[in-house]
Amino acid sequence: MSSDTATHAQPGQAAGQHPPAWQRRLRRFGYAGRPRSDVRERLVPPYPQPGARLWETLGAAPTVAAGFGRWTGWAGPVLVALCAGLVRFWRLGSPDNVIFDETYYAKDAWSIWEFGYEGTWPKNANDQILGTPQHIPLSDAAAYVVHPPVGKWVIGIGEQLFGLDPFGWRVMVALLGTLSVLMLCRIGRRLFRSTFLGCLAGALLAVDGLHFVMSRTALLDLVLMFFVLAAFGCLLIDRDHARARLAAALPVGEDGTARPDPAVAQSLKLGPRPWRIAAGVLLGLAIGTKWNGLYVLAAFGLMTVLWDVGARRLAGVHRPYRAVLRRDLGWAFLSLVPVAIVTYIASWSGWFAATGSYSKRTGWRDSGYFRHWAETDGHYSNSGPFSWLLNPLRSLWHYETEVYQFHVGLDSPHIYQSNPWSWLVQSRPVSYFYESPKPGESGCPTGTTEKCAREVLALGTPLLWWAACFALLYLLFRWALRRDWRAGAILCGVAGGYLPWFLYQDRTIFSFYAVVFVPFLCLAVAMMIGALLGPPGASETRRVVGAVGSGALVLLIMWNFIYFFPLYTGQTLPIDAWRARMWLDTWI
Repeated sequence: MSSDTATHAQPGQAAGQHPPAWQRRLRRFGYAGRPRSDVRERLVPPYPQPGARLWETLGAAPTVAAGFGRWTGWAGPVLVALCAGLVRFWRLGSPDNVIFDETYYAKDAWSIWEFGYEGTWPKNANDQILGTPQHIPLSDAAAYVVHPPVGKWVIGIGEQLFGLDPFGWRVMVALLGTLSVLMLCRIGRRLFRSTFLGCLAGALLAVDGLHFVMSRTALLDLVLMFFVLAAFGCLLIDRDHARARLAAALPVGEDGTARPDPAVAQSLKLGPRPWRIAAGVLLGLAIGTKWNGLYVLAAFGLMTVLWDVGARRLAGVHRPYRAVLRRDLGWAFLSLVPVAIVTYIASWSGWFAATGSYSKRTGWRDSGYFRHWAETDGHYSNSGPFSWLLNPLRSLWHYETEVYQFHVGLDSPHIYQSNPWSWLVQSRPVSYFYESPKPGESGCPTGTTEKCAREVLALGTPLLWWAACFALLYLLFRWALRRDWRAGAILCGVAGGYLPWFLYQDRTIFSFYAVVFVPFLCLAVAMMIGALLGPPGASETRRVVGAVGSGALVLLIMWNFIYFFPLYTGQTLPIDAWRARMWLDTWI
């Protein structure tokens, strides 16, 4: 063996062992293989030790500074979440009105806690609910609704605690919006192995206008986003735990370094994994909120299986797909799909329990819509010993098929509908509420000659979304050419919440559906900013330039959120100030 060959061998690669031909070909396009190190550290990269220099600079004793450093992993995310919560709960009851689709979900939530299903309301119900004295004109006659019940159960918790008013039907959504910021900080920390980047991702979510508005409105999409993000976090924890078990089973050499072992990696049984089961429950709740959670279930299921393939390959298996097929695929399927289905069916428990009563004069009363379809219409009715189980399930299946036909056929034009191609640039936001107060009314200055404008606009913070477009391109590069699994995970979250809408080009859809993948856009921007800051070994000049550029971008995004804050909270603006914030003609 020549000395030249030995010199050019990569760390962890035997001398004379050359990289595969496909790697050599891809290097001309920027591909770089992963650096070789201890297999255990590659399976589960360690968290960097928290620094205590800041606390020591502030005068804390070394032991106290070390304690503060250890708590940074939680203190930072909690602080970011508290700031997000303060602005989300500030004047949460304003506008003191039923805005946009709250007219459906706020009332359905109250009904579902009263009866277990959605009852009917008269046309002037909103006026009676907001009137003084309040009157709640709810009838037990079943209403036809087109969304599952989980999101309405969640919204109804706030109504049961605080009453049927704007604050009551928004409070739980605001709480979930705040908790999602905390979750994203922790998810980003685990994903990037950096408390700073994790808190940055959470802070970006806290100042996104779409997430902010949706956190203060009683709609279902923010609830769906919460369960999707929580499921992603559970799968991320499961990934670390499963790989840690693989790492612990690998043999360790005399130098204390673990090495790949095909036999161990092939035969190790990981069995049922609690965090993946928890993800199945959360995805079932997501589907029980809105059906597009089904696409996320499929995307996350594929993602977690590919993670297993990568883990077993790294541990030494020569045919990782075959190993995963034998050892992991079955458990992955059982942990996600059946668990999600059972959770979804259980979410209809109120509808199942509302058996009601029947008379020839009035028909079924005090019973959910289509609850007794199998018995009354005679379709597939069953009078055998299992009719108590099969008939309700058949009735639910019929209800679901009817709802599906409604959704795929929904093409009624709407002034604020938009094509998913335009969502990333936020070209057509949805106005949830608009008033034109006269001078001297509702905060409109008395000296103005024109009416003012008061609006709640579901607009993502423009600079954040436009930066996210570049961040997604960067992540595609990282995933395709650098084989960065973190980029792939983030892209999977975006794809699961975004790409399915391209299948429904003729359907009436809105840009606020994009709130489901907003957290993943924030992760993408945080990862791009991490790259702008430069790698640990970069020169001081490179780090300074990166820090200045990254800091300027973050400050501009925060300024952008503050600038549009009056449009997010329904504050009264002079008409000129409102027009100045209409950056695109399509926003009007």
